[in-house]
Amino acid sequence: METTTETTVERELAIDASPETVWEFLVDPEKLSRWFGSRAWLDPRPGGQYRVDVIQGHIASGEFVELDPPRRLVHTFGWETEGGQENPVPPGASTIEIVLEPSGAGTTLKFRHYGLPGAEAAQSHAHGWDHYLARLVIAGRGDDPGEDRGPEGM
Repeated sequence: METTTETTVERELAIDASPETVWEFLVDPEKLSRWFGSRAWLDPRPGGQYRVDVIQGHIASGEFVELDPPRRLVHTFGWETEGGQENPVPPGASTIEIVLEPSGAGTTLKFRHYGLPGAEAAQSHAHGWDHYLARLVIAGRGDDPGEDRGPEGM
């Protein structure tokens, strides 16, 4: 399933790994950095903060809202900016919900990023998430997704 609306990005994908393994790729800083960003600082508990150096100085940050290992993860999401730069999606402005369901020997991951400010932001984030979720599928099955140069056009 692939859906993008004016305020929401939804994806559903299969990963050849158990929900427990996939969960670790969402909450362990070293494993998260294999598929999303170059460095991650995570405090994975309700109210805990996270910060990820995604690429080229793009810093994603937010707060963990709900963690139900290894089934459901909800956190706020946004981009940090420096100085007076315009930022349509500041930290806390949107929310990401990830649901993991066992599926045979693997996992179905249901991804939903909602609360985006409009169609342009939703399309931009859809492009980015397609890139990064593909990297998660590779890392989750135990392979190396390679050096991350970011989504094409970023």
